[in-house]
Amino acid sequence: MIHHRTTTLVLALSALMLSACATGSPARTKTGRQVVHDRLAAADDTPCSAAIDAVTQSGTRRLQHVTGRVNLNAPFTGRTTDETEQYTEDVVITRQKVYRRATGSHGVWQEFPASVAKGGIPVDRLPQYVELILEHGGSVHRGSEPVRVSGRLTPKEIESVDRTSGRNLRPATAIDADVWIDEEGRIVRVRQDVRFTSDPGFRSTLTLTDFESAVPVSAPPAVHSPGEEGR
Repeated sequence: MIHHRTTTLVLALSALMLSACATGSPARTKTGRQVVHDRLAAADDTPCSAAIDAVTQSGTRRLQHVTGRVNLNAPFTGRTTDETEQYTEDVVITRQKVYRRATGSHGVWQEFPASVAKGGIPVDRLPQYVELILEHGGSVHRGSEPVRVSGRLTPKEIESVDRTSGRNLRPATAIDADVWIDEEGRIVRVRQDVRFTSDPGFRSTLTLTDFESAVPVSAPPAVHSPGEEGR
């Protein structure tokens, strides 16, 4: 009799286990970091273009406003308008050089190294920038979409991802960074609060929208030279 009851109990437990396997266990909730890593890994890395709106300000004072369209997932190129308190210029960004000329004028284009177009935000290495923030103790905020990643970096740390952007941020003591990543893994907004020991800091905000195919960019006709074409 005891043996019969034991056998019945074992069969009942086995049935419960099989039933649990059949219905499936609840999926393990992903951490914020895993969500970010998954989005970055699944993002389309095909060259594309996006509308750019970048503002640099100190307190309530706007120092610079850049609008236009730039190419991403490829060498950083594009065409923008750069507005400050002193001037408004048309800008053409190619792989090797940046060309600037007063908006509405027909004068000579001024030439600069392409590195001057980057400022302190590594626009063409944004996924690596997000990973850098996470590596240095960054936090993931999942209360709304797009997901926000935030953390504190130094110019030297940013240099490890993009030498030019890191050097452009010297002699800042710290950079409080926030990056927003949409469901498709695209970085759609970046904000940097740049801090100094004694001088007032400033905030740079970059917004990317209207993602489309990459656009061809070449040097202005008056200064065109071999090797200056390309996306």
